Parts: sequence; structure tokens; C-alpha cells
Amino acid sequence: MFHLRPGIKFHDGTPLTAAAVRASMLRVLSPATRGGRPWPLYPIAGAEAYAAGHAGDVSGITVLGDSALGFTLTEPLAIFPKFLAMPVASVVPAAPPADLAERPVGTGPWRLVAWQHDDYLLFARNPDYWGGAPAGDTVLVRIVPEPLTRAAEFEAGRLSVIEVPFGETARWRRERPGQLLEKPALRVVYVALNNRRGPLRDPRVRQAINHAVNVPEILATVYGGRGVLAHGAIPPGLAGSDTTRRGYGYDPAAARALITAAGYAGGIDVRLWRTGTNVELSRVAQAIQAQLAGVGVRVELVERDASSQREAARKGEADMVILDWWADYPDADNFLYPLFYSGSFGPGGNYAFYADPGTDSLILRARRTTDDAARTALYRRIDERVYRAAPWLYLWFPTDLWARRPELTGWDLPVIFNGQRWTRAQVKRP
Repeated sequence: MFHLRPGIKFHDGTPLTAAAVRASMLRVLSPATRGGRPWPLYPIAGAEAYAAGHAGDVSGITVLGDSALGFTLTEPLAIFPKFLAMPVASVVPAAPPADLAERPVGTGPWRLVAWQHDDYLLFARNPDYWGGAPAGDTVLVRIVPEPLTRAAEFEAGRLSVIEVPFGETARWRRERPGQLLEKPALRVVYVALNNRRGPLRDPRVRQAINHAVNVPEILATVYGGRGVLAHGAIPPGLAGSDTTRRGYGYDPAAARALITAAGYAGGIDVRLWRTGTNVELSRVAQAIQAQLAGVGVRVELVERDASSQREAARKGEADMVILDWWADYPDADNFLYPLFYSGSFGPGGNYAFYADPGTDSLILRARRTTDDAARTALYRRIDERVYRAAPWLYLWFPTDLWARRPELTGWDLPVIFNGQRWTRAQVKRP
């Protein structure tokens, strides 16, 4: 059961009620609306059937007066409250305006004033925001697609914050260290090794690949040092991450010995899929190709557009594919259930097609465990078990690197993309 904070109003003045919450969820789930990615609501009883058009209502959402709702789930899911913090669960008025897509109405600290497509969005503060009115009067979000143009606009004082372009990392660290803010992102960069294809079925071959690549060198020279080495799949900012875990380490001799022990003394041939639209990861793939050649792993690079690469990975047609995974919700489950549960093969996120009944059992157990400390311990256990099986070539957890103008105060880099509120940010002019 969830209780609504009393006295909350939408930007148009209508009150926030339990009925509005239910109506918003049904609106997202409705097959007629097709409003994005409704899967975070699928654990609710009847939600998936309703979204598929097989039911006329969602039995698992119950309105309990004006200020409370009850949810019935199809099975225990300890992290379900985190799903409700995702954008798909955002609440709009029960009778939303016809132009909601152009003029969204919510209850947050900022209300949309103007939206010039492909140019900017202008927001004004909501003085009635339950958390207190924002410190600033307005927020202007400019649309500047080209990274170097954004950087020039920042240096000219026309932008308050930007993400530092990859190619500018060294210069900005050297010239503007006091303006930079860097934090580990809830994101992992890795190479999925298809556990069902050829020599990659043997864990010794997969472990050899991890020993054969000098990941610290590639991170420093190709990726600008913008990352934390990954000795597991759980980013360091999440409970369950083990930053003390011993990694495979760069050891070409050990790699060659493992490949020989697996019966491939003459080496192996594999194909590594990459996409040219991600310049940095494309270069990483080239570096991996060169280093694997030294231990008898002959890599053919296959370059496709992002959608074709992803489709090949989902269908299990790629031996190896270089990818990154972003968190949808801040919990280690988002890096274990989609990426390593056997029920998540392909489109679900398990592009390595890793399957282990013991891992499956532990993942499902963790999802049912409501005690945070016990669930965290399970996450560590799962991550260790998977890491030793080497379903990936583990690379790094990227760090977000942003620059902020000296006159901007009260702004911080959120740990999750939808966690930015800008309530304390303001520009202090001299």
C-alpha cells in the first residue's frame, strides 16, 4: 500500500489523487496509447494482459480513497518501489489535456513554459512544489547536438553545465580542473561472449580472453581514462558491488595456456560486432582485436549500424559484441536479472546467452528478499559466481564527466538520469 502526500496539486491546479495515479498507469499500459516502455508496471497483477489487449482492466491497482493505493503483484518483488520511481510511472491529471505531449502537466518543481523544437525548452519554477520552491526562477535547456559546439558555447559563457566531449577530456582536465565534476555512472561497458557459439562455449576460452586484453591500457589510451575497471557487473555506486574483488589481470601467458588446455592450441577464429556510430567503443574494439591476436584469438571486426548490431546480438548471431548497459533503476538487480538470468536471453538483455541454474536460483531469491542487507549479500554472491564463469570480457564502468560554470551554485550530478531536480541550482551574477 502507498499513501499520497497530502495537499499536492498538478501544475494546472487540480489535486493529485489516488484515482489520478491509477488513471495514469492505465493510460501508459493501454494498447491504444502505446506510451513507451511499460514493462516496469508488468509485475502488477493484470497489467501485462491489459497492455496486450487481453483484459479490460488491471485488477492489481486498487484505489483506497483519495490518498492511498494498493498494489497486488503477480509474485514477490522487493525492488518494485524502485520501478515506481521510473518515468513510466509519472503521474498526470486523470483527465489529461489533449496537448499533453506538447504541454506536459505534472507535480514537479518546474513547469514547462515554452518548447521550441530542436532548439530549447524553458521551465519556470513551481512555487507550490511540496519540497519547496526551487532556488532559481527559470531553467533553460538548450538542444545542441554537436559536442564541440556545446563545448564552445560553454566556454563562451552561454551554457552553465555540459558533459565534457570525449575528445576534449585531457585538455579540460588540464585547463579547467576546478570546474569539473566526475562520478561513476550506473553503466557498464563490456564485450558479450556468446556462451552458445563455438569455442566460446568453454569457460576456459572466455577466461583466456579476459587475461589476454590489457584493459587498464585501453581505458587510459582509448577511452580517456573515463572509467573504473570492472571486476564484475555491478557498478561501484550500487549496493552489492565488490570493489576489492581480484580481477583476471593482464596475463597473455595464462591466456595461451587456457586456450591450449581447452583444446585450441592452434588458436580460434571469432567475429566481434561493433557499430561505427559509437566512435569510442569502435576504437576499443580495434584495440581488443589487436591484443587478442597475440594469444591466437583471430578476430574479424564486423561493423554495422546500431540497430543491426543489437538485432544480431539479440538473435545470438554474434560471437562477440561490444556493448554498454545503462541502469533504468538504481539497484544491482538491473545488472543481474536482465544480463545473466536465463529467462532474459536475447531481447531481455542476456546477450551472452549465459545460463546457469544456480545463478538463476540466486537471482530469483534476491528478487524475493526484502531485507536490504541479505539482498546485498546475495547480489555480491551472484556477481562473484558469474564473474568466474566469464560470460563477458569485462571492461569498465564509465564515469560521467561534466563541467559547470563558476557562477552556477547548487547543482550536482545525479546518480540516475531521472534524478535531476535542479531545485537548488541558481546562477549568481557578479
